[in-house]
Amino acid sequence: MEASPLKGKEQEENDDGEWNGGRDVAVEEADTFDIPPKGASIERLRRWRQAVLVLNASRRFRYTLDLKQEEEKERIRRKIRAHAQVIRAAFLFKEAGERHIPKTELPAVLPRGFGIGNEQLTSMTRDHNYSALQDYGGVKGVANLLKTNIDKGITGDDADLVSRRNAFGSNTYPHKKGKSFWVFLWEACQDLTLIILMVAAALSLALGIKTEGIKEGWYDGGSIAFAVFLVIVVTATSDYKQSLQFKHLNEEKQNIHIEVIRSGKRLSVSIFDLVVGDAVPLKIGDQVPADGLLISGQSLAIDESSMTGESKIVHKDQKSPFLMSGCKVADGYGTMLVTAVGMNTEWGLLMATISEDNGEETPLQVRLNGVATMIGMVGLAVAGAVLVVLMARYFTGKTTNADGTVQYIKGQTSVKSAIDGVIKIFTVAVTIVVVAVPEGLPLAVTLTLAYSMRKMMADKALVRRLSACETMGSATTICSDKTGTLTLNQMTVVEAYVGEKNVAGASNADSLSGTVNSLLVEGIAQNSTGSVYEPENGGAIEITGSPTEKAILGWGVELKMRFDEVRSKSSIIHASPFNSGKKRGGVAVRMGDSDVRVHWKGAAEIILDLCTSWIDASGAKHDMAPHVVKFKKQIEDMAAKSLRCVALAYKPLDLKEVPNEEERDNWPLPENDLILLAIVGMKDPCRPGVKDAVLLCTNAGVKVRMVTGDNLQTAKAIALECGILSENERADDFIIEGKVFRALTDEQKEQAAEKIKVMARSSPNDKLQLVKALKKRGHVVAVTGDGTNDAPALHEADIGLAMGIQGTEVAKESSDIIILDDNFASVVKVVRWGRSVYANIQKFIQFQLTVNVAALIINVVAAVSSGNVPLNAVQLLWVNLIMDTLGALALATEPPTDSLMKRTPVGRREPLITNIMWRNLVIQALFQVAVLLTLNFNGRSLLQLNNYPMTKANKIKNTFIFNSFVLCQVFNEFNARKPDELNIF
Repeated sequence: MEASPLKGKEQEENDDGEWNGGRDVAVEEADTFDIPPKGASIERLRRWRQAVLVLNASRRFRYTLDLKQEEEKERIRRKIRAHAQVIRAAFLFKEAGERHIPKTELPAVLPRGFGIGNEQLTSMTRDHNYSALQDYGGVKGVANLLKTNIDKGITGDDADLVSRRNAFGSNTYPHKKGKSFWVFLWEACQDLTLIILMVAAALSLALGIKTEGIKEGWYDGGSIAFAVFLVIVVTATSDYKQSLQFKHLNEEKQNIHIEVIRSGKRLSVSIFDLVVGDAVPLKIGDQVPADGLLISGQSLAIDESSMTGESKIVHKDQKSPFLMSGCKVADGYGTMLVTAVGMNTEWGLLMATISEDNGEETPLQVRLNGVATMIGMVGLAVAGAVLVVLMARYFTGKTTNADGTVQYIKGQTSVKSAIDGVIKIFTVAVTIVVVAVPEGLPLAVTLTLAYSMRKMMADKALVRRLSACETMGSATTICSDKTGTLTLNQMTVVEAYVGEKNVAGASNADSLSGTVNSLLVEGIAQNSTGSVYEPENGGAIEITGSPTEKAILGWGVELKMRFDEVRSKSSIIHASPFNSGKKRGGVAVRMGDSDVRVHWKGAAEIILDLCTSWIDASGAKHDMAPHVVKFKKQIEDMAAKSLRCVALAYKPLDLKEVPNEEERDNWPLPENDLILLAIVGMKDPCRPGVKDAVLLCTNAGVKVRMVTGDNLQTAKAIALECGILSENERADDFIIEGKVFRALTDEQKEQAAEKIKVMARSSPNDKLQLVKALKKRGHVVAVTGDGTNDAPALHEADIGLAMGIQGTEVAKESSDIIILDDNFASVVKVVRWGRSVYANIQKFIQFQLTVNVAALIINVVAAVSSGNVPLNAVQLLWVNLIMDTLGALALATEPPTDSLMKRTPVGRREPLITNIMWRNLVIQALFQVAVLLTLNFNGRSLLQLNNYPMTKANKIKNTFIFNSFVLCQVFNEFNARKPDELNIF
């Protein structure tokens, strides 16, 4: 696909991450109705609104960004942040001014069963009042007052949860009520043309009743009023149903699932079910779900920019234990005690004040506004011409009644009759505007997207950004993670080498010496963010954590590891949490008075390079140098079997080598001269159906690339298994390591990016650079990601796809679509839906334009030639109802077909109306016009009405023309369903 000359300009960002204003303006001047799928400037959004032709602004702009509301939101955010900061500043000032602070008194009346009140907890947390915390006995003291065991959490039974909600509130906040049906009805009434028609109907009704009596005179005015009422009710009902769908999707987006510790067991619960007293484990990428206090943590760093407005990372420890709801964990891990929920938190206040907005225009929606404006202007010109011609004919005596009498004779026709004649002419002209200005065209996009979003939920995809639906139809490449997306994310240890001995499996555990076994289980238990729950009644052991952690902890259980017992024998004094950049994580643990050991775990070849010795199964220590080739061969052999290889190593330290507590925060854990303990190979099988999904993408012109942190051999084996690589594509052209790609120049990266199918040992920055290189080559890039470090690549990609199960909150917030089951097959379904959105809109455009052209030509020709129009106001309104609302509903809700995946991706700059559509449109319109004009001018003889009175014959003829026109639209709708096929059946 050709790269657009505009696209590169649109998506260049300056150093602050904002869209480059100058470039944006340059593009605007090229086409006002062309916006980028992400990050369009406010000025750019304002410009297309000013250029568009609108009859009912409240309806047309309902699902676009409310620019005034955005400014108001930011003002409220600043106000709440400033309010919180002023309170804290005042408190610090007061604290500094007082030498002696009296002990904080507990309230006289305490919640039943608890030793502290809601107000005391809320004010202490919100004001970050450290002295009050000390008065309550620190974090442990507050936990005791809340009846929480800091290791095992709350009991979590129904009675306990209810009492906590009654005492401290629930973790919910009041949502602003959505618009009622009556509001939608009122908005539908605000269409300028419908208002004019209602006034015309009222005047027509009054004059008709006065001149012809109530029995005959109500018909013209009453029928117009009824038709307008019907249009309003159907429009409002359709819009109201759409709003309910968006409301449901917003609720799904907010329902985050988090881990809590209750009765010593880790459980996954909805964020809304969190209660005060809960112990919540936090890890990198998580959202802090409520206000609280840090119980324990290692290198915990919080991004508080969402609350303070300052993009500064704040480190948390026992001296700074206050955590604010809504902030993100930037690094490290820890456990927090929940002290305030819902409206007792600043985040709750903020969310209750700012209503959830569905407003977001998509590029296709804006382009359709441009098309509607162009058609509308033609329609207005035609309506104006019809009005002038009919008025001129009427007042020059050229307009006759059905019986041949002249309607207007100067000096003889009464004023009432003249006004009635003018109103009828004016009504016809206004009705032509109603039909000609396609108000429903831009709304058809919203209808299609709303329908698609609901159906995509069933296909395990939650859409966060509307524009992603349609952009996905243009995707030319998908950069996918391996673990969990292409594979099942169900890891098990199948090979584990201590020295040269494979000790995987419970039967081999006894072959290890006591020293080696204790070192291994210590490293496994302490250097882990997972946990092992052993029921007291001897039930099945439950292991929680990431799939890698669960697999290694499971192997530890096979080595007879007692998780809680091992962790209680030593304490973690410092940690270097794992991240996908350095691909390893470590902890320093202290056993007794002076023994310290540093345990490392990470990518096998990286850990191996840091080791200078190794120990065998008997505990004997050996020098690494003579055996390094043998260990590398072990890793390569396991990788060739598509196993993920992880190594465990340790280093003993003397307590004197460890800095004191104040300096420990910035202490880099020693990672030189390590002793290799074990190399573990974990199997993560390919997902069923992935090979078929990859083949479907390839046939659809979408190239699938795998970007993984695993080593080259593992990546190659999985890529072959999934069908990303074929047997004859093992050449180095298709496979690259992250460090090799990193070293290339920008130009080389672009050239390499075209060929790359597999990138191994990649860092998140490598993924970002690959996305940028592909975009520069003109690709529309979809990227999957789950980690916090994937956020830049997800943000940079045209479509960011976050994983719903393994994805962190940071990754999800940077994404456009969340894949709820982490399955690559679901990503392919999203591509189908994206193409379906575009195809459905094209069907609707073809249908609507055919109706517009036919209706306009018939009325114009008839008006100019005879002074009468065959389709009157009521009939045109009925056609408008079919066309604008019901027609849109039928074509916009067409499900995707398999044929969509046999086409190439839709180019982002391809015209909305293709040559095939123009062919269909012109032929269909000419056919309709020919049939209807023949009936108009020859209808009396064709229908054998020459013997009927002129008035009756014209009524029958015009009724027949109307019915023929409506039936033409029914067949036109069938034709529009399959624009590419001549035989639609």
